[in-house]
Amino acid sequence: MLKTIGLLAGTAAMALYPTAAMAAPISKEQAAALLSKLESLEREVADLKAQLGTVRQDQQLSTSAIAATDAKIAATEEKLAQQQPARIAFKGAPEIKAEDGWSFKPRGRILIDAGTVNAPDSIVDAGLGFASEARRVRLGASGTIPGGFGYKLEADFAGNDVELTDAFFTYEHGGLTLTAGQHNNFQGLEELSSSNDTSFIERAGYTDAFGFERRVGLSAQYGLSDLLFQAGLFTSNSDDLNNDENNAVGFDIRAVAMPKFGAVQTHFGASYHYRDLGDAIASRRYRQRPAVHFTDTRFIDTGSIGNAESETSYGLEAALIAGRFHAAAETHWLKLNRTGALADPTFFGGSVEAGLFLTDDTRGYKGGIFKGVKVSNPVGAGGIGAWQINVRYDRLDLNDAGFTGGSQNGYQASLIWTPVDYVRFLLSYSKLDYGNAAILAAGSGDYDVDTVAGRFQISF
Repeated sequence: MLKTIGLLAGTAAMALYPTAAMAAPISKEQAAALLSKLESLEREVADLKAQLGTVRQDQQLSTSAIAATDAKIAATEEKLAQQQPARIAFKGAPEIKAEDGWSFKPRGRILIDAGTVNAPDSIVDAGLGFASEARRVRLGASGTIPGGFGYKLEADFAGNDVELTDAFFTYEHGGLTLTAGQHNNFQGLEELSSSNDTSFIERAGYTDAFGFERRVGLSAQYGLSDLLFQAGLFTSNSDDLNNDENNAVGFDIRAVAMPKFGAVQTHFGASYHYRDLGDAIASRRYRQRPAVHFTDTRFIDTGSIGNAESETSYGLEAALIAGRFHAAAETHWLKLNRTGALADPTFFGGSVEAGLFLTDDTRGYKGGIFKGVKVSNPVGAGGIGAWQINVRYDRLDLNDAGFTGGSQNGYQASLIWTPVDYVRFLLSYSKLDYGNAAILAAGSGDYDVDTVAGRFQISF
């Protein structure tokens, strides 16, 4: 230490008194003064080193604290991402969706009809003339469950009765959809398209005449590009299953090609259906109302056909949508197979329709069925809504193999105003030309019936 101090003292002395250092040795007083200054400098350096160590220690502690805080923030952000609050969107009704795959949407519809049925004066029937009804009043819910599962439950309260419509759950993976429960059994384009989206107040006549309905069953659907394949095994409607003797069962197959050529959407489909009526169903009856539902009068009716064993039917369907214009055609043949050598009648139904929007709108289509219009200029946003006119020829023939249920040729027109999405007003006119009708007018089964009907509709 003394050597170091001496060396520093000498160096300092040379620096402070260079000339003197070269000329003569320094005095004791000068050396003592230099030594005192060096000791003072050493103490200052030691203090600075201590302060520097404290600063470095504080910096290390701060860095650790910052890192710990960053880790806590990241963990909190991750938890928040995993617990993201559900999103709510409105599609006629609030649809709640969560990031983990859960969703829930209430759904329903109200369809109110009124109109008149004008038949020849010689037909006395209290069910003719003016009438009105709540055609459909439905309420239900649908949603999804994590893992690819989904569900739909809906009931109809029209007529103050409760009728289960859809009640099923689904599993989806890629293009495959499995469905179990009560649902439509792939009858065809006209029946599968929702009553919220049809071009007329009622579907084509053969759909009701041939008993199209939802049934309990298990089905599979697979979509690949512009192709769709559907098949399923079905029993009966849930109401009919209250009879424990009902053991009817059948299978249904439908295939659809839906290629798009530029802006033109096309649709081509075919379906096949077979149903063993089982032990509880011994007869079948085929009949139809006059293009409206608010009357129970059926001018064509086969009456009860006994010794029924099974039903076989098949259908063809085609459609296109080109901008404001759309067209659709569908045919269906149903054969009733009876026991032994009894005659097996085959009945026919079909329709051809065309429609045109007067506004800049187009008919919706998705997944092999028609969908509702998305109004381009809705009321309330400076527009007049969507206006559409439609015409249709509707044929139903219930005459074959000695059975005379009558024939119906319907010439129909409709006007539809959709002011906003989910709300529609419909006005329709039908001239129905009957041949061999079950109800006679002045002794003849050949006559015309006119119907005029309107509908207010809201759906969500």
